Amino acid sequence: MYDHIADAVKLPDLVRLEGNLVVARFETMKVYSALAAVEHLLRTGRVRPGDTLMDSSSGTYAASLALACHKYGMKCHIVCSTKVDPSVVVQLELLGAVVDQVAIPPGPLVDKMDLEVRLARVHQLLAERDDIHWMQQYHEDYHYLGYRDCARLIHQQCGDGPLTLVGGVGSGASTGALTTYLRDLRGDTDLIGVQPFESVTFGSDPVEDPVASISGIGSPVPFRNVRHALYDRVHWIAHEQAIAATVALYREHGVFAGMSSGCTYLAAAWEARLNPHRQYVFIAADTGHRYMDSVYRKHASVTPVTGLEPKVIDDLGDLSLPWSAMDWHRRPFATTPDECPGDGPAYDGRLTRS
Repeated sequence: MYDHIADAVKLPDLVRLEGNLVVARFETMKVYSALAAVEHLLRTGRVRPGDTLMDSSSGTYAASLALACHKYGMKCHIVCSTKVDPSVVVQLELLGAVVDQVAIPPGPLVDKMDLEVRLARVHQLLAERDDIHWMQQYHEDYHYLGYRDCARLIHQQCGDGPLTLVGGVGSGASTGALTTYLRDLRGDTDLIGVQPFESVTFGSDPVEDPVASISGIGSPVPFRNVRHALYDRVHWIAHEQAIAATVALYREHGVFAGMSSGCTYLAAAWEARLNPHRQYVFIAADTGHRYMDSVYRKHASVTPVTGLEPKVIDDLGDLSLPWSAMDWHRRPFATTPDECPGDGPAYDGRLTRS
């Protein structure tokens, strides 16, 4: 029996969808990260019980941090945009979080402006108050810590043999940490990252998606928690195909999940067909409830993903819509720490272990 609901909802359901394709389906995946981060900060004395923990998020990390603060008796302050789902705001407030919504100026670079305006508000709060700790989910390496137990669970339930993890890159913590710990446990573990077009993380920013970028798995600015040298291959998927794949995941397998899950399903299913003797586990990071209007109500008009395949490229200059894939070969990428909008030192490449 669990002592707090956060400990229960963090656990994934591992379901074999077909043959060598497995989904790790989470209710809210980042609870793993938030719980371990808060515990680490308390244990090391960087924060004290009752302090305020703050971060900028309009997605699953906001709910995860609110749950972690609820468990550990911390105050929570979430900076988000006015476009956040109203139901999420209600949930955060009921958990005791202060929801600080900032308006995003209209314009073509909505995702970048969203992040910049939220970060400006974060820095304003840090200048005004000395009782707030900024969690920095995109840059602080302690966000890797919580995924050790999740890696053990995947290792135990998937048995022996070669395994490939497929997940949205996002902040880098989930796929990076899971792969780091899985390679400690079983060695033969590959990592495939999934990105939207227009993300700087793996260099797709020159390619514009005419519909919309996919929030949560890409970024208009570099994140220090993304360790490029962990990734074996990268897939870039356009918004329209992501919607179709998300609907297909529910229609074909009954997995009700968000858009990043649709992207990872599309990439993992294609990879699994190419390599039938290798096991593929893809991450479904959250449920589909907040995507009802933007994704699921469009089900009658989406184009089936049957027969859709990526353009396999060897150079970033050949990236093109709607879906491209490229071997990354665990190499670094030329983003500099100075470009990262954080307030701490550049990550030094070592994984903090406790």
